Amino acid sequence: MHSPKIDALLADLKHPEEAIRNQATQELWRIWFLQKGVVGLELLERAQALMEQGDFAAAEALLNQVVQTQPDFAEAWNRRAVLHYLQRDYRKSLADCQKVVELNPVHFGALHGQGLCHTALGEYVAAIQAFRRALEIQPYALVNQRLILECTAKLS
Repeated sequence: MHSPKIDALLADLKHPEEAIRNQATQELWRIWFLQKGVVGLELLERAQALMEQGDFAAAEALLNQVVQTQPDFAEAWNRRAVLHYLQRDYRKSLADCQKVVELNPVHFGALHGQGLCHTALGEYVAAIQAFRRALEIQPYALVNQRLILECTAKLS
């Protein structure tokens, strides 16, 4: 998924101005959600609506179908990781986050998700590593900085 445009957006994530970082973040999410065009976006939106309605089984069935038919659609894997996380199935969420990172190594959302899963499982060293990888891409992400401190405190 690398292109000059994405490389420029990734550089903007490191910009000292918050507005530039926020714009780059939003544009990267837009690109990732639209990887498979409008049809892919509509599938993700439908899955999100099902999750918001609490119909996790239907959301999972839809996302399973999407990742089976479009296995290179990183954001579909990421949405399923979110679903598994909401269901407290952290191992499944981790596996899906790993797939996202294999497909899109700069997916800061999946790296953050890995950190959250490891934290929930009490795996604080692995969580810190994941949050640090996310910070390499988004160095100003205060949430990851805070979570690193929290995990470090739990290790002492």
